[in-house]
Amino acid sequence: MTEIESKEMVDVVYHALQEKKATDIRIIRIPSKVSVIADYFVVASGSNRNQVYALADNVGEELHKAGHDPRHIEGYNTAHWILMDYGDFIVHIFDEENRSFYDLERLWRDGAAIEIPDFED
Repeated sequence: MTEIESKEMVDVVYHALQEKKATDIRIIRIPSKVSVIADYFVVASGSNRNQVYALADNVGEELHKAGHDPRHIEGYNTAHWILMDYGDFIVHIFDEENRSFYDLERLWRDGAAIEIPDFED
């Protein structure tokens, strides 16, 4: 997937999360000098288990419509932290307690936090 395609798919993810009222959506650009695991991380929170499921389901549906299916999904059974691996980008959907506990934004602080209005241009 090219950089432009990755960015377009992350935009699909962002809007799918917004549609289901995710909170604190963050997009982190992961430079290749930091890690080759993915180009982008998208991190968001749901207020309860049902919302976390709804967020993950909507992201999956919208990306499937766009022709992208996940390589791997983890955590769907518990819905505390659902990780959706699409190769060039990874979506992390947390409940509020686990989001603050794992604090991915701190762990990946060497990545570039992308302001949402800048990303959508």
